[in-house]
Amino acid sequence: MSELILTGFHAVEERVRNASVNKDTVSSMQIFYSKPGPRIKKILEQAKKTGIAYSQTDDKTLDDMTKNLGNAERDHRGIVIRITGAEAKPDNIVDFDNWLNDVGSKAEGRCTVVVLDSVTDPHNVGAILRSADQFGASLVIMPERHSSNKINDNDVIQRSSAGAASWVTCSVVTNLVRCVEKLKSNGFWVYGADAGGTSVQEGKFADRTVLVMGSEGTGISRLLKEQCDSIVSIPTCGKIDSLNVSVATGILLYEIYRQAL
Repeated sequence: MSELILTGFHAVEERVRNASVNKDTVSSMQIFYSKPGPRIKKILEQAKKTGIAYSQTDDKTLDDMTKNLGNAERDHRGIVIRITGAEAKPDNIVDFDNWLNDVGSKAEGRCTVVVLDSVTDPHNVGAILRSADQFGASLVIMPERHSSNKINDNDVIQRSSAGAASWVTCSVVTNLVRCVEKLKSNGFWVYGADAGGTSVQEGKFADRTVLVMGSEGTGISRLLKEQCDSIVSIPTCGKIDSLNVSVATGILLYEIYRQAL
């Protein structure tokens, strides 16, 4: 039987909130906690309303439950949620082609897709997901290789995203270039973020936008950059080279959102 262990306040709280919307997931979840501090009590109150089972235990038991997780995830903060069966696979992780058929191929309506090219720092991924949630991105795409893409079982991402990792629709793919080509054939315009591009203040984003963000070290890969219809940049006045990738993504997503208001 498939099993997923999530730890920490944000990850557990957002899974409980998600279950309050998708009631059919409740039976697959159980919460274990040690000392019921204020934050945990709030989570348990929501779990009770939602119908999720919970029980008190000790820190040693929680340590045993999380011993096979990564270093950050083992810091359970006194609360763990265990999800079993089919629901152990998060419902906000989608197949790209299915998403494109269901959502991305529609002829009308605003739609923003974020493509992360080799963004490996989970703190950055989490912060980007938080901005994607706040500014209405429809999909975040990450590659299988050279990225931090385990969004629902990486507590660093969960915490950095303030729980948005449980809500933002994401897809992990084998070939970013091929995905971007398919998006372009469905009417999307592709904008790559890089220094030296057209100032974001001077341009207008299309209703169907793909925003490509590269790693802080190497930027957007050559083949992916060739797919971009335009390169955009954020005017700055500082003395260092560039903005952090998560900050830059947040600024650009806000501008896309603002232009659509």
